[in-house]
Amino acid sequence: MTTLTPFAPLLSRLLTEADAATSPAIAQYSSEERARLVNSKTEYREFYGNLKELWLAVSPETGTLLYMLARSTGARIIVEFGTSFGISTLYLAAALRDNGGGRLITTEFEPSKVTRAKANLTEGGLIDLVEVREGDALETLAADLPETIDLLLLDGAKALYPEILELGESRLRPGALVIADNADFSPGYLQRVRAPTGGYTSTPFGVDVELSMRLG
Repeated sequence: MTTLTPFAPLLSRLLTEADAATSPAIAQYSSEERARLVNSKTEYREFYGNLKELWLAVSPETGTLLYMLARSTGARIIVEFGTSFGISTLYLAAALRDNGGGRLITTEFEPSKVTRAKANLTEGGLIDLVEVREGDALETLAADLPETIDLLLLDGAKALYPEILELGESRLRPGALVIADNADFSPGYLQRVRAPTGGYTSTPFGVDVELSMRLG
């Protein structure tokens, strides 16, 4: 039995709530405007702040993949960009528990989401493994990172994926995994990790995940 087994009811409830969440503010954006804002490096705070009711959660399949990757690599130090309500954080922290412990640093700029994520992690009995940093990840992940990172999850503002990767790149150990959800919305990031001389082996996984491994 894994830690995910007793968490199944909690995860099921949270995923159902995530699927049902709506945001009245989304109607103010045309599809073209949403596409522009997703790729904006200057307007992401306002855009995602207006949509704070949306959970923007990983799928159950992606969550299980995160758990499996963290478990199979024996990850002890994980950094996550984009906590939201903490569903992906739960999957990763469960892997740390089953790996014998560790530390997960996650960051979220929306205060209401930070509060709910901490509550979900507390309910799941995993809060002791997680440090939630409130604020813009360009600031919260710019200092006080562990010397070595085993796994990096990118699941925040898509336009910032290259910048967040750069903040943690020097600390990624050889063989460390970088998982980018909805990476198709960040073409600059894909170009970076797929470049022959970029220092990664990278491949799309499923319909919306880019899985990259840091080379030695």
